[in-house]
Amino acid sequence: MTSSSRRGLPHLAAAVDLPGEYEFGAHVELIRLAERGGLDFVTLDDTSTGAGPGAGVGPGPGPGLDAVAVLSRAVADTRRVGLVPMVTGPYAGSADGEAAVAHLDRVSRGRAGRRIDVSGGEPSHLAALTGPSPQGHAVRVADAIDGPARLAAARYADVVLARVTSRAQARSVRDQLRADAAESGREPDSLRVLAALSIDLGDGEHAAEPGHGGGGPRRSARGPLYRGGPVDLADLIASWHRDGAVDGFHLIPVEPRRDLERLVNGTVALLQHRGLFRTFYPGGTLREHLGLARPVGQIAGGRT
Repeated sequence: MTSSSRRGLPHLAAAVDLPGEYEFGAHVELIRLAERGGLDFVTLDDTSTGAGPGAGVGPGPGPGLDAVAVLSRAVADTRRVGLVPMVTGPYAGSADGEAAVAHLDRVSRGRAGRRIDVSGGEPSHLAALTGPSPQGHAVRVADAIDGPARLAAARYADVVLARVTSRAQARSVRDQLRADAAESGREPDSLRVLAALSIDLGDGEHAAEPGHGGGGPRRSARGPLYRGGPVDLADLIASWHRDGAVDGFHLIPVEPRRDLERLVNGTVALLQHRGLFRTFYPGGTLREHLGLARPVGQIAGGRT
């Protein structure tokens, strides 16, 4: 039995951002595609500013994209895929913001996650995250790999998105996060560490550029970037997970419609053919997709 088999299958998530697109339907189409591929969850950045009514996105705190409103609309068109609005700024910790995420979790029957801001260390609004939820509370997602942010993510997050550019760096970050989680009194296996990579699959089935693919992603202005074909990306996902460097990947398409389609119909299909990714959702909540236990209590911290 391989180490990948002992550790289970990799977790895969994707961003469904469409810059400049404010209509619900375009985003819902991508979310449905992600669900057809069996992805654990999708993320959607919130670009509302709080300055006035939204444009084509329903009620929200301001112009731009109201991620919670879009993902709430997607609930009726999907059944299993997790829905994670990446809300930032004052709205994220406001009573209205917390209520919106809680509502998304209820209407989706436990498929919601939410971003927690650990950039300053200890999150300031965790107490509001512990209200009634079909899955205990919405899955907490943090973006951090070092300093006080990493320590806070290890203590409070369920999923950490780590912007890493090599297998060795990924393994080091995961090992440190798990050690920090244990030090805070948490079970390290209650934390999922996903490598966050932008992906450019415009080369189709051609081999990845040097420094990409089998050599790992490159640094770029948009963060770690993989550029190559779906087959090489499947190999990268399988090898990093097999070696214990990550629990999975959060993938950010450079060209959303093109790259998500190639991810699902190319990379994911190949992983499924190899028995390295799920072909169906065994559960209904996002916690079940991620293999995370439902929190025993309602304590917003390391021990429950």
